[in-house]
Amino acid sequence: MRLLSVLMPRERRFFTLFNSHASLVVQGAAALVEMLTHYSDDSRREAWVARIQSVEQAADTVTHETVALMHNTFVTPFDRDQINKLIQRMDDILDLIQDTAESLTLYDVHVLTPEVSHLADLVHVCCRRVESAVTQLSSMDNGPAILKICQEIDALETDADRVTQAAISKLFRKEQDVRQLMKLKAVYELLELTTDKCQDVALVIEGVVLENG
Repeated sequence: MRLLSVLMPRERRFFTLFNSHASLVVQGAAALVEMLTHYSDDSRREAWVARIQSVEQAADTVTHETVALMHNTFVTPFDRDQINKLIQRMDDILDLIQDTAESLTLYDVHVLTPEVSHLADLVHVCCRRVESAVTQLSSMDNGPAILKICQEIDALETDADRVTQAAISKLFRKEQDVRQLMKLKAVYELLELTTDKCQDVALVIEGVVLENG
């Protein structure tokens, strides 16, 4: 019983770290949406980028803590490879959110299209669904609800694919400035790739639930 009492706090610590990282993912997505909402105020863009960078750095710290805990814990709540994939895939989401924010300033994008905002909103919703699934992982009794959320993430990723394809097609048909075309195409693709990474997280979570439910 003493051994079990020593192990259980560590097991709970994994879920605390997962939840903390998922919360940061949502914070990063929300900051990107807010940046785009106020994008016409170019004096604040660097501040938004800095905020997103700060969130990403905090998430990196959580990732490192999770990996260290995994290597120093004899009994983990589920497969070590799944733990590693879950935390790394969530980190990928924030990396791409940061890349998107930085690219907007690096490429000196001045005018956004409605499609940029639409895709960012889809990213935000995807991230919130990721958080919802992650926060329920501590109990496999939540398995059916978690799997439903994963299906919703898959549907959102499909929506993002559709929006991206239509947006790029519209660019090539209507945008006369080649530089603007290439800049916006790159931003669209970063945002769409972010929803792909949300789907990757959902696939890891599905595996955890199906193997441990």
